[in-house]
Amino acid sequence: MKKQLGFGIAVLAAGIIASGCVSTGKFDKMQADKNGEIATLQQQKTELEQNKKKLEEENTGLKQKVSAAEQQVGSLEQQKAALVATSEERQKQYEELVKGLSQEVEKGQLQVRQYKNMLAVDLAEQIFFDSGRAALKKEGKGVLKKVAGALKGYENKIIRVVGHTDNVPLAKSLQATFPSNWELSSARATTVVRFLQENGIPPERMIPAGRGEYDPVAPNDTPEGRKKNRRIEIMLIDKGLISEMIRKGS
Repeated sequence: MKKQLGFGIAVLAAGIIASGCVSTGKFDKMQADKNGEIATLQQQKTELEQNKKKLEEENTGLKQKVSAAEQQVGSLEQQKAALVATSEERQKQYEELVKGLSQEVEKGQLQVRQYKNMLAVDLAEQIFFDSGRAALKKEGKGVLKKVAGALKGYENKIIRVVGHTDNVPLAKSLQATFPSNWELSSARATTVVRFLQENGIPPERMIPAGRGEYDPVAPNDTPEGRKKNRRIEIMLIDKGLISEMIRKGS
């Protein structure tokens, strides 16, 4: 009886031990699995933190780009507003000049033009000068005096007076005074500048020039074309533009 009881206890003990060994193995496996999951999560956490840092850096960069773009937009809007204001001012100046010389325009004595950064008054040569001469005619003086009055208000402009001729050579009798159309056109421009000075335009605002026959506005092969080419051009140019032209030319 005692033998049988001892044997049963031994078997039970072995079973308990065996059962304990299985539980320990499962525990170790579960622990290893959890350690693996923890390691994976830690790695994911590290990657997420790195991605977060990268995104924050990219976000900072994007904010800087947005700020720079906003500044550029603001600058462009200011430039656009300045251009609109300048355009409106030029249109106003053009309209005022046309209004001030409306009678002369209607009579065909002169023409007012607007282009780019300039205003121009084209004077018909036959009203101001006799053929081959550089002295102002009486009728021309009256018109030019009116032009001087209209130009006085444009203190921010440089006045460039340019003489033009057709391509017909001067008569030999005149060549002692004007060897070519170059000299004639220059002399006429200077005469106009002197007259404008006498009528209140400061000389430092004026530039005389002669182009002779070399800047035609019409073909010289017809009387009508030659008539258009014989002209005095009075150009109103922004002082800033003149300074820029001188700077580029230097």
